[in-house]
Order: sequence, then C-alpha cells, then structure tokens
Amino acid sequence: MKLVNAVTLSSGHPFRGKIPEKSGSGIYAIQMKDVSPEDGVRWDSVIETELSGKKQPYWLMSGDILFVARGSYNYAVLIEEIDKQTICAPHFYILRVTNPSLLPAFLVWQLNQRPLQKYFDSAAEGSLTKSIRRSILEQAEITVPPLETQHKILGLHKAILQEKKLYTELIRNADKLMHTLASDLMAGKTLQTAKTHREAQS
Repeated sequence: MKLVNAVTLSSGHPFRGKIPEKSGSGIYAIQMKDVSPEDGVRWDSVIETELSGKKQPYWLMSGDILFVARGSYNYAVLIEEIDKQTICAPHFYILRVTNPSLLPAFLVWQLNQRPLQKYFDSAAEGSLTKSIRRSILEQAEITVPPLETQHKILGLHKAILQEKKLYTELIRNADKLMHTLASDLMAGKTLQTAKTHREAQS
C-alpha cells in the first residue's frame, strides 16, 4: 500500500528564519533539536513561540507522526499525548493516520526500519543537507498486517528497546569504573579502593 493511501500529509508551520521564543504565549513549537528516534519528543526542551502571518496553524494531535524530512537521517516519531497548542517546524512532515487498520505507532516503527530507510536514502536529494520531497514520502510502500500482528511487533520492539537501555547503562557504569580505577592508580591508591567502587555500583 502507498503511504498516501493510509495518511493525510501536511507540512510544518512555515516560519521564516529562526523560530522566535515567546514565553507565556501558550503556543509551543517542536523543532529538530526536540526529537530523537530513541526518545520521541523531548517536551522539556520545546519552546513557546508566537505566530505571525495569515496561515491557519495546523495544530498537532495525539497520534500524529512527525517525519524528519531534512538531514542525514530521515526518521519518524510519534506524538503520543498532547495537551497544549503545538505546531512543528517546517523541517517536518506531519502524518495523520486515516486507515483504521493501521496503528500510528506501528507506522512509526515501519518507517524507521531498514527497508524504508534504504528507500529514503536512495531518494534523498541534496549534497550538503539531504531532504525528502513530499512525493517521495507519499509513494513509500508500507505493509498493513492484522492489528494483532502489529501489537505483537510493537510489544517485541518495546522489549528490545528496554534491553538496549539496560545494556547501555551497564556499559556506562563499566566505563565509569574503569575511569575511576585509572584515576585512583594515578593517585597512588590501591586496587582495594577500586574493588570498593565496584561493590558500591553492584
């Protein structure tokens, strides 16, 4: 199925230049710096802004998908819950699922997997800053398996992400221990001190 047959697709708000910050406006703007494939939207870094011009804002809704259309990595993130007036920068496409047989979270997962990533890599334009044209995104081929299958895949994906997070934390702690050990040795401390550090972390 073509992506265009499963979603409506809109562009981010057409800001000119840097997005202005306006505390207390009650209008929030998601920028590239506020998203990542691992964390989705980092709301603590999203700024309040003000809107100018006559264009009607396209307010984001829970279940919307933001697709990063510019840069070396073109990926999607899900807006899981939103309780404030929020728009996004023009570097994003906004996907709103219209097919009741397709879970937004599953579409995000599929857009970020290798088959579609290879498609985006081959279709990206530009030498310094790559970008994905709207028509390229619309013509992306997606698969819509039964909802039960989608839920199972998402469950497995969540479990894998949790494991990766755990292993990353273990590696970070091990690196920290090695740095501490090296510092202690340079300071003339004994290996018993390093053993104490190890026991404190376990």
